[in-house]
Amino acid sequence: MKEKIVTKASNLFLRLGFKSVTMDDIAGEMCISKKTIYKYFCNKEVLIEESTTMAHKQLHEVIDTIVAKNYNAIHENFEIREMFRDMFKNNTDTSPICQLKKHYPEIYQNALSHEIDQCCLYFRENIVKGINQELYRKDLNIDIYVKFYYTLIFHIHETTVSEKGAQQVELEALEYHIRAMATAKGILELEKQLKKISA
Repeated sequence: MKEKIVTKASNLFLRLGFKSVTMDDIAGEMCISKKTIYKYFCNKEVLIEESTTMAHKQLHEVIDTIVAKNYNAIHENFEIREMFRDMFKNNTDTSPICQLKKHYPEIYQNALSHEIDQCCLYFRENIVKGINQELYRKDLNIDIYVKFYYTLIFHIHETTVSEKGAQQVELEALEYHIRAMATAKGILELEKQLKKISA
């Protein structure tokens, strides 16, 4: 039951917002009493913490699945972006990350520090893969490029209130990031991926 509550709460928080969803809403959606929720979670903050942990775990499982498909490094980045877009397609008004930062700053900071470590690891592996595939330049300072990109991505999500707006800026950031690293072969692959989006 505990896992079912966390799953339902995660979906509601991401769709409707961390602040606006109440324990009553979760109980109503699940057709259970609020007392049942409080049996497992002493307050809403604890439930939000568990929900963000579950969301991050699911997110990285999906990323691992995409990486396992062995696309080239640039195609892989676009597939992951598409996955994020699908995940938040019902939420075009308010960015869940902005809400979490505003209303539950301590939970946000804990989630962020873990997320930065995970994302930096993925960004690094993607750059190494791209260099090996001759899509990215061999002379890159990988640490600097990892830092540049995660600073860009996290700044977008921290400061863009609309989820739809964040996704649009994120696509520009991805293009900017890849163009800065790409070889001539990489530019051709980037143009191919951009054409697929606009088609």
